[in-house]
Amino acid sequence: MKFYVNAPRELSAVRCNCSICQMSGFVHLLVPGDKLRIECGEEFLTTYQFNKNIARHTFCRLCGVKPFYRPRSNPSGYSVNIRCLDRKTIEHLRISEFDGAHWEQAFLSMQQDPESCFEDQRSELEWRAQ
Repeated sequence: MKFYVNAPRELSAVRCNCSICQMSGFVHLLVPGDKLRIECGEEFLTTYQFNKNIARHTFCRLCGVKPFYRPRSNPSGYSVNIRCLDRKTIEHLRISEFDGAHWEQAFLSMQQDPESCFEDQRSELEWRAQ
């Protein structure tokens, strides 16, 4: 499959310690819903939901990779796995930690709107997944 993400070349990503992120190695780039476009291979994607059935985790049915998903913190946007992006398009990557093992408390303690986690879209470019 191939997908594109419109985002700046300097990124702020989040590493979560919840069980699913930790086991899959997912590193989150939060983007608005209109910033991700599937180019081809959508027929190979499948969705998994668990716990509160809000987040929609997207996996490739052939290889098992989780390239992006719709997070429960912002179901109209996407969390893209930084590890699925072409590294040549990233100039700088800053990673912060999130205590997803205690999601509710950690999310409330952020005391900010999920929109503030989105990257500044003023200098956009198109990225291609590997």
